[in-house]
Parts: sequence; C-alpha cells; structure tokens
Amino acid sequence: MIEDRDTPRITAVTAAVYRFPTPEPEADGTLEWDATTAVTVILTAGGHTGLGWTYSSPAAATLIHDTLAGVVVGRDAVDVDAGFSAMHRASRNLGTRGLVTQAISAVDIAWWDLKARLLDVPLTTLLGRCRDEVPIYGSGGFTTLSDSQLAEQIDWWEGVGATAMKIKIGESWGGRIDRDLARIDWLRTRAGATTVLMVDANGGYTLGQARRVGAVLDDLGVVWFEEPVTSDDPAGLADLRDALRCDVAAGEYAADTDDVRALLPAVDCLQLDATRCGGYTGWLRGAALAHAQHRDVSAHCAPSLHAYVAAAVPNLRHVEWFADHARLEPLLVDGVPDVRDGALHPDTTQPGHGMTVRGDAHRWCVT
Repeated sequence: MIEDRDTPRITAVTAAVYRFPTPEPEADGTLEWDATTAVTVILTAGGHTGLGWTYSSPAAATLIHDTLAGVVVGRDAVDVDAGFSAMHRASRNLGTRGLVTQAISAVDIAWWDLKARLLDVPLTTLLGRCRDEVPIYGSGGFTTLSDSQLAEQIDWWEGVGATAMKIKIGESWGGRIDRDLARIDWLRTRAGATTVLMVDANGGYTLGQARRVGAVLDDLGVVWFEEPVTSDDPAGLADLRDALRCDVAAGEYAADTDDVRALLPAVDCLQLDATRCGGYTGWLRGAALAHAQHRDVSAHCAPSLHAYVAAAVPNLRHVEWFADHARLEPLLVDGVPDVRDGALHPDTTQPGHGMTVRGDAHRWCVT
C-alpha cells in the first residue's frame, strides 16, 4: 500500500463528449433517439491516467469542468471514497441525482481505474474478484425494428453465446399491446425453446395493463418483466411482483442508496447502472444492500465498464449486453473486454481496466 507521504495527488481532470449516431432511429415504449452520447473523464496523477465515462448529455462535461474538477484536483489519488463524498458535497445545491450523479459516476469510475494503475494491479483485483467471467444477456429489440432486423440482432446475440435475450415492449406508452405480445411470441419461435425470454416496458404500462400483460407473459414463459410500470411507483412494482410468476426488475435510474432501499422490497432483481448511480462506488454500495436483502443484481447497459465491477459481487445475475453500447464501445476505446460463450472476460493481465480512448475516436468527438 502506498503511504500518505508517497501518495500522488490528482493533477488534472479532462472531460470530452462523443456522439455516436444509431444505424437508424430507435425507440422503446416511452422514448425515441437517433444517437448515443458518451462523456469521458480522464484523471491524471503520478504519471498515470484513469479513464471513466457515462452515457449522458454534453452538459455532464460542463458540470465536471465547472463543479467537480475543483474538488478533485489536489486530492489523494488513491482515496476514492473521500473523493466521492467531496463530489457529492460540492454538488449539494445542484441536486445529487440525474445529470449530477452521471457526472460523478464518470469521475468515480476513472478514479478507481487510476487507483488500480497507481497500485499496479488489475482493477478486478482491487475491487475483489468473485469470478473470472461475467454472464451476459442480449438486449436491444427496439420497437422500431422489423422482424428481419430483430432476427439480425438475435443472430448477433447467438454469435456471442447469449442464451437469454430481451426486447422492448410497452410500445407507444402501452398503446400497442397486441403488437407487444405478437413480437414476444415471434421471439420465442425465432430464438428457440431453450432461450430465456426477457422484456422491458420502460415504464410504459399502467398498473392494470402491466398486470394483464404480465399474465400473458407468464403463459409464454417469459422470466423477466423490466419496469412494467414506472420505477417511481415502488408500490405498483410490488403489487405486480406479488401477482406474477415472472421476475419483476427495476433500478436503472437509481442514483443512490436511498433509491436502492426504496426499490428492494418491490423487485426480484435489482438493476444498477454504474454510469448513473455514482460509478463503481455507488454500484458496490447498491449491490451490498441488495445482498443484505437476498436479492440478485443485474448491471444495466455499459457492458465494457460493468464487466469489472460485476465480477466483484457474489449476488450478480448478469450484465446487459445492450446493442447500442456493445456497438459503440469498441469505437470509443481500445481494450474492451472480450465477449464469448455468453460472458464478458475482464482483462486481468494489466493494471486498471486496461481501456484507453482510441486514437481515432476524435471522429465522434463533439467538444
């Protein structure tokens, strides 16, 4: 361990914004988009750098420069917890959810990577490795896809060994339930009887709609019903959990342990997103709370980042290998974890997580 007198101090915080257009406009039950924005953070200390990122608005980069950098520069480069608390305190008057937590998340992830590189250990070793490979499920299945386009995604998921697959439902805020159910039935036929079926309504249904759709999902053998109603309604999620056989999942918008604590009684599996919940620090705290309540956790999106922290908890179910992020992360960084045989394989041969911004990523940079 580095002693205090030898501990480097953080000397620079650099943020950048990258915009990756989607192949065509995409949608889920409640939102449409045509691009994904990644905000990267690089921390510098002792001749080393650490890299993190979040999926957010370009405004996150402004917040990092204007609010967070001032409390990060000069701090002990291996004292991540103290830095995490300092960033929260500095953001008090801005609120510590949403955009603010996304900005903090990117810095926190970069800080953990920096610490591991300074200590010359793989990030999985620093975080505490429970497993060498991290199970994934294929995710995408946007409501805008034709059957042939969805078939291409299924082929992609099958090609990396995914045996569980998730599609979007709740189209048009629950306005096209017949199509939702037809797409699930089509997925069962196309993916085969041994594939684990999962769906995500993105909070698009009313409680009554979700209860009726969930009953059909049970008959179809679907095992995962994500955000059947909004995550802002834990009582509604709990009602559905009591009524349905399929697992009810939520948590991708949790910003802190208070949000996690409110959701745990309402879900069978807690979703956590390190790019939204306070980075690796917030993710580990949320996973520990879930473990104390005998709940599994599932990492939401950002598979290249989650491979390392997901390997560190005993109550992991899987990581979401989300189509948009799985496509863009190799364009953004070198060294993404290998994915094969239905799992991510974090790099355990070099310090930190081993990822660096690609030399040609400037093609996507908008700042």
